[in-house]
Amino acid sequence: MSLLGVPWGVARLSRGTALRQEDALLLCQAQGRVLLLTICAAGIGGTFQFGYNLSIINAPTLHIQEFTNETWQTRTGQPLPDHLVLLVWSLIVSLYPLGGLLGALLAGPLAVTLGRKKSLLVNNVFVLAAAALFGFSPGSFEMIMLGRLLVGISAGVGMNVQPMYLGESAPKELRGAVAMTSAIFTAVGLVMGQVVGLRELLGGPQAWPLLLASCLVPGALQLASLPLLPESPRYLLIDCGDPAACRAGEPLAWAPRPRFPWGTSGQSAQVAKIQYAAIGTGGCELLATLLSCLAIERAGRRVLLTGGYGLMTCWGSVFTVALCLQGSFSWTPYLAMACIFAFILSFGIGPAGVTGILATELFDQMARPAAYMVCGALMWTMLFLVGLVFPFLVEGLSHFIYVPFLCVCVCAAVYSGIFLPETRGKSFVEISEELHRLNFPGRSRGPAWAGPEVVRSTEL
Repeated sequence: MSLLGVPWGVARLSRGTALRQEDALLLCQAQGRVLLLTICAAGIGGTFQFGYNLSIINAPTLHIQEFTNETWQTRTGQPLPDHLVLLVWSLIVSLYPLGGLLGALLAGPLAVTLGRKKSLLVNNVFVLAAAALFGFSPGSFEMIMLGRLLVGISAGVGMNVQPMYLGESAPKELRGAVAMTSAIFTAVGLVMGQVVGLRELLGGPQAWPLLLASCLVPGALQLASLPLLPESPRYLLIDCGDPAACRAGEPLAWAPRPRFPWGTSGQSAQVAKIQYAAIGTGGCELLATLLSCLAIERAGRRVLLTGGYGLMTCWGSVFTVALCLQGSFSWTPYLAMACIFAFILSFGIGPAGVTGILATELFDQMARPAAYMVCGALMWTMLFLVGLVFPFLVEGLSHFIYVPFLCVCVCAAVYSGIFLPETRGKSFVEISEELHRLNFPGRSRGPAWAGPEVVRSTEL
């Protein structure tokens, strides 16, 4: 028998193939939604918190200093000397990177013991405690100091665990773009903190405790959404030895290619509305990160790193010349400001996001948490030292303040271009082979080698 001239068997086969294709399409769409939701849920309470808490402290600077002086005068009947007010303010600022250092050291054990997803969830305990301290801080500047330490710990944990979680969960074709979303959320957090910190919103003399406590909102959003999403499949399979749970998390790891497309500080210039100029630099960082997310799987990691550091060297040099000539020509302030934006764009397109991916791709499952601990500890230590030493560098080097940073950019560009392997589109086994070839040229692992040793647990 036939149906419109087509044999019944052929008709049934065609109908079955069409149904399978439709089911596969629906499955791919569901997997894509899971991947997108996972990226958003991990980012809103992860690197978004880092950028947000880094920027919101700038707006209430004078209000917190006045509050510190008034609190001390209420307690003792004497005003606090100006240099001690400045010291307390410096401690409030510097306790954030100090907390970040502690968080980076804590991230490795948490990621090994609890897993990637649970570590992000438990990390919100620090946010909730800090928000409570900020909200009840009027009358005690010590509570602000402790709150800044706690949000720093939260940022240190989130900046390490989030890219680890996303990098382990994404397929190799999307690993770079997915891991770059950590930098995107950092940039979004910076811009959001600058906007919310405007005097017209929460940056006023009465509302600044609410500004500091607003870190509660992204933490609550993560607590409400992330438990519904899967754990890292690689963690479930290799660390937990649970293939069934790993297969249950596979929709995250093998999602189709989604259609979706970071900081540096600026030198002061003649800008009338400094808060709005800061929002401009934050928006510039966000744009650069989005461009990097689009380019990373096309251009590759090494090209973006080497090119980014090279462009930063170029714009930093022009900026130094503009500073030296600022009293000679009327247009040099505009050139300096243009160099700031170009420097931020160069940093955001390359080093800002790519460096966060490398620890995921260059280290195996056993070494990855420890690598993130070392990278995070180095980053937060350098952030703390730069914040501590920079005022003295300004006094000592004057117009040549960026020369030490330019030397770092040159060294980083040379190292990235010569020694760093390209990891775009490669599996972890292929990257391991490439690293072995670079480290031991001329030495073969032999025909019996079939990939890195399978590790059933992670050690620090």
